[in-house]
Amino acid sequence: MSSKNQLSHDQSQELLKVLKSRFEKNMVRHEGISWDKVQEKLEANTNKLWSLDALEETGGEPDVVGFDAKTGEYIFYDCSPESPKRRSLCYDRAALESRKEHKPKDSALDVAAAMGVEILTEEQYRELQTLGKFDTKTSSWVKTPDNIRQLGGAVFCDRRYDTVFLYHNGAESYYAARGFRASLRV
Repeated sequence: MSSKNQLSHDQSQELLKVLKSRFEKNMVRHEGISWDKVQEKLEANTNKLWSLDALEETGGEPDVVGFDAKTGEYIFYDCSPESPKRRSLCYDRAALESRKEHKPKDSALDVAAAMGVEILTEEQYRELQTLGKFDTKTSSWVKTPDNIRQLGGAVFCDRRYDTVFLYHNGAESYYAARGFRASLRV
């Protein structure tokens, strides 16, 4: 990734090729959406291309999963089979700072913010699972309701036994098999 949230022309063109190829291979995720219109939107929002590149570089395999007719935005989610390689993260900055020893390198919310993306909500995570089978060996932090977070907890999801599960943990916990999935609107 380049500095200042911008990709070079060559980097942008290479990323667009990757995204187009994934788009064409997974039409079930975005029926009725035209790649040309998505590309036009991406080329007009180069900072969003930078964020998509950050998702791609960390193994997220971002793809279009919808279109918001009210805002005119295309919606991208991480569509990698397992939680992307941004793992071993506690939930947020407060959780990271609360650990006295064996601190993880960062938090899911801080990494997402630095990438210019949002972590999926439980609803978005469940929506993603209608498009395929994701996180059958890993798990992903999801946006935690304030009342749970205020009590020190955080929530995550995975898919086991052909069912999507929502679990809880202390927000300061982190595991090698738990990362986060992101969304981006363009």
